[in-house]
Amino acid sequence: MPPAPCALCHTSRALIIRPKNHQKLCKTCFLTLFETEIHSTITSNSLFQLGERIAIGVSGGKDSTVLASVLKTLNERYNYGLDLLLLSVDEGIKGYRDDSLETVKRNAVQYSMPLSIVGYDELYGWTMDQVVSQIGKKGNCTYCGVFRRQALDRGAARLGIKHVVTGHNADDVAETVMMNLLRGDLPRLSRATSIVTASAASDIKRSKPLKYAYEKEIVLYAHHKGLDYFSTECIYSPEAFRGSARTLIKNLERVRPSAILDIVRSGEDMAKLVPPEVNNSGSSLAKGKDVVVVVDGEAEGEGGCGSSNGRASGGEMAAMERRLRGDDEASHDGRETDFTLQGQQHDRHKPRATAKSSKKVPKQQLQKCVRCGYISSQSVCKACMLLEGLNKNRPKTEIKVSVDEEDNSPSLTRRMEGLTVTPSVDFA
Repeated sequence: MPPAPCALCHTSRALIIRPKNHQKLCKTCFLTLFETEIHSTITSNSLFQLGERIAIGVSGGKDSTVLASVLKTLNERYNYGLDLLLLSVDEGIKGYRDDSLETVKRNAVQYSMPLSIVGYDELYGWTMDQVVSQIGKKGNCTYCGVFRRQALDRGAARLGIKHVVTGHNADDVAETVMMNLLRGDLPRLSRATSIVTASAASDIKRSKPLKYAYEKEIVLYAHHKGLDYFSTECIYSPEAFRGSARTLIKNLERVRPSAILDIVRSGEDMAKLVPPEVNNSGSSLAKGKDVVVVVDGEAEGEGGCGSSNGRASGGEMAAMERRLRGDDEASHDGRETDFTLQGQQHDRHKPRATAKSSKKVPKQQLQKCVRCGYISSQSVCKACMLLEGLNKNRPKTEIKVSVDEEDNSPSLTRRMEGLTVTPSVDFA
């Protein structure tokens, strides 16, 4: 059987089957089409303005690395006139974030973009390792999601930037839609599906240029462009509720490849059912008809990791990366490996259940947190409430030890926090 030609140029051999629609493309056409679709998303939603300073939220993962690469390419190709820089958050996860930040630093050099890093320890006095040691792995993503959003806002404010772009892709948005459907939280779903969100606390807006890009296509783009990114998954994420929604989405995608975009579009349609006074889209800080104001990091869901990890259940994205590398090696050795993506489409016609009565959702009154000044529907924001609980439960013990032989000091005071171990002292 002769090799299939590219569906677009009809001259080169097709090497890629698009997960989105199973279109067979050559490498050049796929890369160009991917970039063109991102450009279309940017222009159709008027995400940027000429001369605007943009902070790209990066973590070293595939999503944010592809976002930085694509924005640099499109900025030069279409003359956006943007001033791009990288903004990263250090959650304080040893063996994961410290390694990924090394990738971020290399990206800053590769893309010739300035880099700024803000840390949880600096902002909140806690690292995620310390949080997990205190509360365990159940619910830790709630803390990280709330802290991360504020950290990005505060980092952007330090740089005098009012627009942050993140690497949330179509899979992420579909997962968030599914999570809020399972929770029965339509107002939060409405805020999460918007491509642009505003923060009333700091006047910093966010956008998701990769909102309609499949995660698998992002992996394909990064592979064929030879991008330098960090592919290890967060060591604390498997326990997240988002993982359950992710597994469901992946199973649906196997049956119906268009399921991801179908869920995203359905979420957008459902968002239109939410009154503006409920999702706060009428806020004075939302300077556009499609901009909504988010509260305490809701837009990204409680996972909050954004582009920080490869979120495929069971290492599916890592397996895909290994398979791509194996195909390249086989090509160089004169061997070829052909594979196809199989799936069936099932049209199921079921009558829709009609709601017996509509539940009136109370309007949220946005205000600034009395402690930190961040936007909240309560007098104290979620981050400060979480920190208060952590600080109350943090063990603090002062041990006064007589040490006559050390610098002639009459006493030595040492403070232990958490599980810190102090040197043993002879009390005899």
